[in-house]
Amino acid sequence: MQQQDITPKLKEGLSNRHIMMISLGGVIGAGLFVGSSAAIAKAGPAVVISYLITSVMVFLVMRMLGEMAVIQPDTGSFATYARKAIGHWAGFTIGWLYWWFWVLVIPIEAIAGAHILHAWFPLLPSWLYALLFVVGLSFANLFSIKNFGEFEFWFSLIKVIAIVSFIVIGSLAVFGLWPLAPEVSGISHLFSHGGFMPNGFGSVLGAVLITAFSFFGVEILSIAAAESEKPQEKIRKATNLVLYRTILFFVVSIFLAVCLVDWRAAGLQQFGTFQYVLMSLNVPATKLIIDTVVFVAVASCMNAALYTSSRMLFSLGARHDAPRIVTSVNAQGVPRVAVIASTIVGMLCCLANYLFPDQIFSFLLSTTGAIALLVYLVIAISQLRLRHSLDAKGQTPDFKMWFFPWLTWLVIGIIVMVLGYMLFSPLYRHETLMSFGVTLLVVICGVYVTRHRKPE
Repeated sequence: MQQQDITPKLKEGLSNRHIMMISLGGVIGAGLFVGSSAAIAKAGPAVVISYLITSVMVFLVMRMLGEMAVIQPDTGSFATYARKAIGHWAGFTIGWLYWWFWVLVIPIEAIAGAHILHAWFPLLPSWLYALLFVVGLSFANLFSIKNFGEFEFWFSLIKVIAIVSFIVIGSLAVFGLWPLAPEVSGISHLFSHGGFMPNGFGSVLGAVLITAFSFFGVEILSIAAAESEKPQEKIRKATNLVLYRTILFFVVSIFLAVCLVDWRAAGLQQFGTFQYVLMSLNVPATKLIIDTVVFVAVASCMNAALYTSSRMLFSLGARHDAPRIVTSVNAQGVPRVAVIASTIVGMLCCLANYLFPDQIFSFLLSTTGAIALLVYLVIAISQLRLRHSLDAKGQTPDFKMWFFPWLTWLVIGIIVMVLGYMLFSPLYRHETLMSFGVTLLVVICGVYVTRHRKPE
């Protein structure tokens, strides 16, 4: 293991308030503000159940990840644990898939942010805004881990304030206390348009597919905590708060939305859930407010994508699964080559969108359709095997998954069921097959590297 000893160390530059706010607001993305309308259209008011199911599943996955992360905090996070629990090829595969997912998030968020900026300031073309957006955040991330933490602190704070404000306004409206729209009140919309579950329970499960991707990214905490002091303590606290955060931010806010407006309303799809609800409540400057919050959410997500992709690439390099040059760090302990490499790939994908919008970029996006669920599946399998290994040695982790192994098996079963549904559903089959195809290709590469790697 001597080769690993010379790998440069990342600086522990994230403070308590950085980790606290990342854990609190990091899960809130543009998918909640805009994408939730698609889930509502799928399941109707019963979408609340979809969000609740997803919240519990994500919480259990985070509890499993937390158990492993407390034992061994690592920037490679679940890729490191998969390598240890399943085999080197598994760590190689899930690490590269995760890096690929977040590298593609960079152009997605850059394009979304550029559209908003172009609408505000049409003097510059959208492609230039996208380029400046990527370069600006990448430049900030190159200097210090504190820059990432500081950006994410303020981004998350704004998102949390926005969600809490929406919940307060929505709650007042439900009880008929919102002065700007006294005629909008009560919960009759929950039952008056085809019932609470108008499209059956199958639609609730279908909506889980949509909601699940809104939650993806909460696991970043286990990566970020490794660059802070006393990471075990921070991981414990943040993991325990996951369920409360997701229920408050997702379940409660969406519950209020379907209480206050007709789930069939065309405006939900046209304007997005939060904007349409606030418009119905006559909130002044609704569009500007929501556009600003969505822009912050987009910037936050791209900031997280730059950070996460670079740290996973650094971890792959540290384990000889990527060129060693990506482990190079600057004086501030930032993996500069990994940041630059991830940024360049993200920018090339962004360029592909503007040059071939319906060809290359759409093809690339389709390869990530099932990666989030595959990551969760690998986390569950890794925890199952590592915990069995500890139990065989008579060791019990201080921070552990409840009702082991039954809850772990339950999560594995749910994820496999959802993946099976995606595979056989005409709506998701193409993306699922593309994701499986890319996964198979990376697995083959991982097996090849494992068999031909030099002994450490």
